[in-house]
Amino acid sequence: MSNQETQAIRGSYGWVIVVVATLALVVSNGLAITGLPPFYKPIRDEFVAIGAVDASHAETFIANCANITFLMSGVFSLLGGWLITKFRLKPLMLVGCVMLGGGLVMHSLAATAELVYVARFLMGASLGFMGVAPCVVLVSRWFETGRGRALGIVLTGTSIGGFVIPLIAAPLIANYGWRNAMLAVSALVWLVLLPAIAFLVKEKTDVRAAEPDNSADGITLAEATRTPLFWVFGLCAALVFYPVIITSQQFILYVQSPQIGFGAQAAAVIQSTLFASSLVGKLAAGYLSDKFRSVVVMAICALLMFAASLVLFALTANTVLVFLVPFAFGYGGTFVLLQRLASDLFGRREIGKILGAVTLVEVSGAAIGGRITGLLADRAGGDYTYAFYGVTIAACLAFLATLGILGLANKRSGAVV
Repeated sequence: MSNQETQAIRGSYGWVIVVVATLALVVSNGLAITGLPPFYKPIRDEFVAIGAVDASHAETFIANCANITFLMSGVFSLLGGWLITKFRLKPLMLVGCVMLGGGLVMHSLAATAELVYVARFLMGASLGFMGVAPCVVLVSRWFETGRGRALGIVLTGTSIGGFVIPLIAAPLIANYGWRNAMLAVSALVWLVLLPAIAFLVKEKTDVRAAEPDNSADGITLAEATRTPLFWVFGLCAALVFYPVIITSQQFILYVQSPQIGFGAQAAAVIQSTLFASSLVGKLAAGYLSDKFRSVVVMAICALLMFAASLVLFALTANTVLVFLVPFAFGYGGTFVLLQRLASDLFGRREIGKILGAVTLVEVSGAAIGGRITGLLADRAGGDYTYAFYGVTIAACLAFLATLGILGLANKRSGAVV
């Protein structure tokens, strides 16, 4: 096969891979993380009512559920990053489908907090095999040019899932209860995602390229961890994910509290608005990162997050969208650029392992944020007002960390990120 023919095959089928990877993130992140908040209030109320959870720890219970998912996604992303170097991606993604679908079924049947935690363990672990890091690796292998645009499209999947799933789940919950609703949405895994991966995913090695493989550029994970840039990058990722995950997971409970006063249906629309806005941010950041320096675009997005979060100090029902829309736009862009910069800064030699390590750091920041937010809300009797001030503090520190990355990147010879 000629070099020109190989490029044509890769160029056309690469966009099929983009579609499947986007679908994988819509379903996996949508059902494991971003689309679940509409379930939280009915789950919390039922488990308190049946005595499975003490009312004084109800917010912490919900935070623990999310934290288990985040932490396991990080741990298994690290494991998945290692497995990617040993095995093909398709079977790993199929394993992830089974884990996510099984976790959702178990969650829908659970009557104790412990069984919910086991279900969330499985759901989080599934992301290590078909979540952000594996999808980024899969797509990066197909694109030498225009990678920022391709990744920007793929990573909109996390936002699309957060936009679509609440709109599907809210009426199902209202009409059939949260258990039947969760069982119903699990069909997206079994009937849509699993067949798509099984029949459509091809890896770069499936196309026998005539040109040299350039995927071995860069440094190893061990070498990366010996650089200050890696640790500043990791700190930035943790600080970004603190406000991002708190807003995507617990803000829906905040707006339903007496302090804000939205109902369940309105809260679901607000949740969808959050992810619709972040979707625009992801697309814009992916496009701009192909035109301008990626690290500068990320710093601007982080600044937008911080500026929007200042509204939290005077949040009312009338100012919810004033905070939410620009914050989500900024976080969507920052999220995309974190994934791209991991490759730009450290190369693709061991990008799966590096992304896995970064994901573990990210979710650690998210878990710490979720834990703190839940505890503060419990201590305030369910009031999230003061708990959300932490979002502003973390967003400010995240912006400062992006400036640190910019400074360190500028010191590298020939840096173009």
